[in-house]
Amino acid sequence: MTQQGAALQTYNNELVKCIEELCSKREQLNRQIQQEEEEKGRLQHDIRVLTEKLSRVNESLAHRLAARADFDRTIAETEAAYMKILESSQTLLSVLKQETGNLSKATDPRGCN
Repeated sequence: MTQQGAALQTYNNELVKCIEELCSKREQLNRQIQQEEEEKGRLQHDIRVLTEKLSRVNESLAHRLAARADFDRTIAETEAAYMKILESSQTLLSVLKQETGNLSKATDPRGCN
């Protein structure tokens, strides 16, 4: 019977050792899980912060794009009006030169016979 008792004691020791190893591995796994949960929390926080920042940048960008469109429209209208002024000035100059020529002919003593 002592031989059976010794075998039982050996089995018992091995069982205790296996259980202790399993508990140790479980604790190690638990620490890894805790670290990953903390990292997940940090990443979710970073995502929230970046999402808010992206929203603010998108809003600012939309305002700036609208302002730029207003500038483009104003510049285009001003340039078109300026071109009309230039064309009118050119026409006025041409008419003035023609009238000056006509007046010169009319006042030139050689033009009257």
